Amino acid sequence: MRYFLEIAYKGTAYHGWQKQPNAITVQEVIEKALFTLLREPIETLGSGRTDTGVHATVQIAHFDVSAPLPASFLLSLNAILPDSISVQSVVPVHDWAHARFDAVHRSYIYKIALQKNPFDKGLVWMFKGQPDVALMNQAAAYLLEYTDYECFSKVHTDVANFNCTIHRAYWEQHGTYLFFHITANRFLRGMVRAIVGTLLDVGRHKLTIDEWLAIIASKQRTKAGMSAPPEGLYLSEVAYPDSIYIEWKTE
Repeated sequence: MRYFLEIAYKGTAYHGWQKQPNAITVQEVIEKALFTLLREPIETLGSGRTDTGVHATVQIAHFDVSAPLPASFLLSLNAILPDSISVQSVVPVHDWAHARFDAVHRSYIYKIALQKNPFDKGLVWMFKGQPDVALMNQAAAYLLEYTDYECFSKVHTDVANFNCTIHRAYWEQHGTYLFFHITANRFLRGMVRAIVGTLLDVGRHKLTIDEWLAIIASKQRTKAGMSAPPEGLYLSEVAYPDSIYIEWKTE
């Protein structure tokens, strides 16, 4: 049987989601917990990578087991996991359902604090100054008119193309906090952090709107701004078609 895990994690202590040698990752910790609980080797597959230090309020991963899970599974799994990782739900899906390839869109939120707060350390980007939010929103709106985002991708990444369909991209301010929301069918490696860093150059009047558009058209990462630090970035939603689900959920 195949299940989807809905996972939340604070990424500060982890080298991203995906397993890698000589580094602790979220995927590795979850698979070890699953092995402890189920007494069989379990491989998970996530909806996508998150980089070192990046968080998730919603990450989806699928895994297969030989028998149905008991109703107590969710509680037992969370008891094993460290405080920095929690599983919000365990949902049975059809055997063909795929956490990565069946996702129809993903959303990220980038969080910025304009005022120092000790309780925010590691969870937001502490940013000095007040950028022009209206101008950043004007620039962000143009993202929906393009499809090739090579200029915001990490170099030497193994992808067939740099095309993404962005459905929304906007900033909002609540008091001394700024939040950047972006939703797309897919994201390139480092894409959101590069967009945030470059938009802030617009917001600080280091770039004009015309220069922002020229960066996108250039398809060159060297033309864009610096990447925003990882601690402000959150994977916040992964959406799937209803057809993948089976009408039952563990409690």
